[in-house]
Amino acid sequence: MTNADSIYSPKPSQKSKGKKMDQFDTALLILRFWAGFVIIAHGINHGRSLDGTAGWFGKVGFGQAKLNAVLSSAMEIAVGLALITGLLTSFAAAGLAATMFVAFWAIHRFAGFFVFHRPDEGYEYVFTLMALALALVIAGPGAVSIDATLGIDATLSGWVGAGIFALGLLAAAGQLAMFWRKPTQEELPA
Repeated sequence: MTNADSIYSPKPSQKSKGKKMDQFDTALLILRFWAGFVIIAHGINHGRSLDGTAGWFGKVGFGQAKLNAVLSSAMEIAVGLALITGLLTSFAAAGLAATMFVAFWAIHRFAGFFVFHRPDEGYEYVFTLMALALALVIAGPGAVSIDATLGIDATLSGWVGAGIFALGLLAAAGQLAMFWRKPTQEELPA
């Protein structure tokens, strides 16, 4: 099996038990750790001032702004911890993608591609995290993960992982359909 084959056909967990971590596993660990750290930081930032986050969510078009602020903060922290530990990695990565898709649709798409477009910044950042999440669901969490220890890493990656990713995007669309409407120009934050 070549290195390219292992990307598309995840290694069964039984083959990775007792195996030393290779470069691919190291890369996956770095990606999981960084994505987890970034989304935890967002969750903590949202949670430090739930009233402020809820106020901002309301201004950008979210109904039930307080509920969305609480759920956003909790979800971001939980997703980050799961990514870092490699626990149900495909579900965690789908949660990351869902969060970023909601941010894209409700905020960033109106500012264009580049992140330096102000006041709301473009969507390059959120799409980068979505692409990272998609790569993780396809490749799997790697040998250094709770999923590998439990023997579910190969089961939840590849095409199954891509399906879980798609379900995450559907959940994001559902959240947007239930709670968000595009604010009028007068309602947009200054």
